Amino acid sequence: MSKQRKLFEEVGADSAPRQAAETGVIDKGRRGARAAVRLWLMLLFALVLAMIVVGGLTRLTDSGLSITEWAPVSGALPPMNAEAWQREFDAYRQIPEYRLQNVGMSLEEFKFIYWWEWGHRQLGRFVGLVWALGFVGFLATRNIPPGWTGRLLGLGALGGLQGAIGWWMVSSGLSGDRIDVASYRLATHLGLAFVILGLIAWYTFQLGQPERDLIQRRRMREAKLFSMGTGLMHFAFLQILLGALVAGIDAGRNYTDWPLMAGGIFPPTPFEIEPVWRNFFENAGLVQFMHRLAGYLLFVFGIVVWLRARRSPNADTCFRFNAVMAMMLLQMVLGVVTVLYGAPLEIAIVHQLGAVILWVLILRARFGAGYPKPQSLRGHA
Repeated sequence: MSKQRKLFEEVGADSAPRQAAETGVIDKGRRGARAAVRLWLMLLFALVLAMIVVGGLTRLTDSGLSITEWAPVSGALPPMNAEAWQREFDAYRQIPEYRLQNVGMSLEEFKFIYWWEWGHRQLGRFVGLVWALGFVGFLATRNIPPGWTGRLLGLGALGGLQGAIGWWMVSSGLSGDRIDVASYRLATHLGLAFVILGLIAWYTFQLGQPERDLIQRRRMREAKLFSMGTGLMHFAFLQILLGALVAGIDAGRNYTDWPLMAGGIFPPTPFEIEPVWRNFFENAGLVQFMHRLAGYLLFVFGIVVWLRARRSPNADTCFRFNAVMAMMLLQMVLGVVTVLYGAPLEIAIVHQLGAVILWVLILRARFGAGYPKPQSLRGHA
């Protein structure tokens, strides 16, 4: 029979002491993981950026078709003796680029373009290795933040897909009468590189703040500005793809006058290739015109977004969109200079690097609108 309690006895007086309320549950358990994963992603970001730059230089030096087979494992080793070099050179001499453009090239000249392409592929292998070691290491030590395993695994899958698309691109220039890779395949390859770079940047922004802070910041989201930032991001991505089409057919080295093209607003003979749809990918005048027109429209839309951002009560968000506007203006100037000088290697690669910087700044501004930084109640003037 249970003991009767007194009328005024304090309930729970003889029970075990209560546990103190637990705080910070959202971030508990893996406090150091976010910082470590973020550093790993920053390393991957730097490597992917280097891949884009080296890839651009490989394209500008016409080196991309120098290796005529895809050997992800055995291809990690370059030719080790004179016989091996001769085999590689003989294979290159069978493709259209040599027969139609580089006939008579010496072995030493071939080695120059070969090393560019080999370095590009080797860097890709290294990026994959850094991802694999980091992901497996974090997974094995249970240091991946909750909800992030799928996202980090997805980056690796996109990297593998990028390698396959790279070979799909190269293979388009190994037969037929084409002396370069197909421009739309080059655009696909570069576009996916920017997607991967953008995802890494976005994940880095998110991991830079504790999860509880992100939840609080999202409640202050500037929905309209965030939506306009999303539109600006998509428009910039379209312009990047058009820039890849220009690079794919060396259209930047034609029509070196500005703002006109061969003395007119519209280039001459824009639809001379049959069937007509091929002109949108292979006609130098039409492709450059599309890139120019999209650049003008992107700049106008960028001004609209910037003016809307000026009305934001958050000073940090305003600053981020100011940076976008400044870089957009600089990138437009770089584009004009690239055209006027006929796209020399040095200026063209700076223009491509400018596209990367602008892309990341747009993502950073969009993140600022989606997760505004806390500030004093006074806001800003």
